[in-house]
Amino acid sequence: MIAAIRRGLRRKAEGGKRGSLGGHTNGSEPSGSPGLPGANGKPQAADAYEAASQWRLMWWKFRKHKLAMIAVPVLLLLYLSAVFCNFLTPTIPTARFTEYKNAPPQHIRFVDPENGFSLRPFVYDLKQEMDKTTFRRTFTEDTTRKIPIRFFVQGEPYRLLWLFPTSVHLFGTDDPEAPLLLLGSDSLGRDLFTRILYGARISLSFGLVGIALTLVLGLILGGISGYLGGAVDTLIQRIIDLLVCIPTIPLWMALAAALPRSWTPLQTYFGMILIFSIIDWTGLARVVRGKVLSLREEDFTLAARLSGASDMRIIVKHLLPSFSSYIIVATTMAIPSTILGETALSFLGIGLQPPVVSWGVLLQDAQNLQTLAHQPWLLWPAAFVIATVLMFNFLGDGLRDAADPYK
Repeated sequence: MIAAIRRGLRRKAEGGKRGSLGGHTNGSEPSGSPGLPGANGKPQAADAYEAASQWRLMWWKFRKHKLAMIAVPVLLLLYLSAVFCNFLTPTIPTARFTEYKNAPPQHIRFVDPENGFSLRPFVYDLKQEMDKTTFRRTFTEDTTRKIPIRFFVQGEPYRLLWLFPTSVHLFGTDDPEAPLLLLGSDSLGRDLFTRILYGARISLSFGLVGIALTLVLGLILGGISGYLGGAVDTLIQRIIDLLVCIPTIPLWMALAAALPRSWTPLQTYFGMILIFSIIDWTGLARVVRGKVLSLREEDFTLAARLSGASDMRIIVKHLLPSFSSYIIVATTMAIPSTILGETALSFLGIGLQPPVVSWGVLLQDAQNLQTLAHQPWLLWPAAFVIATVLMFNFLGDGLRDAADPYK
């Protein structure tokens, strides 16, 4: 079947319908004119597509999806920021600046009205004022006090990558009493930018660890259901029907509320991962079951069975790799739903709890509409959640198109 499709692609290339395609001597996508003959007299585009592997064809198709190509570096940047958040932030998430409670973001400046342009960025200090009409504390810039931003400064001690003790931060100020609040502060005077990057560790890792367990359950149970059939298939499918018919959010809330409050934050973290995995494996299991049903009677499956391979070996070594591209797509599309689930439960107060720092925990401060009217910067964690979910969706769309490179 694949050979026939590739022959069809070769005929289209010979007819000039593929545009400008050329050789692939450097391993990249073929480019140039399809009419140029290759070493065997065939057009170079036809040679390229016939000789290319399945994964290379998928890469060529993936490169054509512009949004997916944007999503890859953005997601890489987010995960690197989460890993090195200790170094990238000017302080630690528990540091409090009592004189700067609910302070607005400070604007980075390069131009001083008195001294003109400066290569070193700086911010103005904030001073509190009392609104005589509403009796509400407000902050205004104190232009008489300029705070320069310095790089590789000494600050709060931490362990880089949980191993190496150090106190060097990428940027900050020399004055420990004058904080650098790029995204403002919360009601306790803690730097919101620092807490968001630390919260990325929990929220982003939650999606990866959660989907890993979901992947194991979906592949194993879906593969067993499709390969064995009979009573085993019926039992697994009825369990899936039962889980699917229950509304997802109430089921999340019920299971999360059942977690003991005496558990440590780490136990609660893995308990919530187990909850999401128990619920989310059903969709992947049905996809795997359908694929296995269509492949279990193929010749290579029969040959493996006659050679004495066990059922589990046939499923893991022969059937699942044959549609691995679809598994990758399904996994990528499931990660944002896991991140959103953790954020939603933590926002409602039945998921992770302080002192744990996650995006959902940070959004608990944004539940009060009156608070948001005066401190809108408390919604910054929501912007990071939206950006992460969008990037994963773009990446999933690109992988879904690349999974079938012959279209």
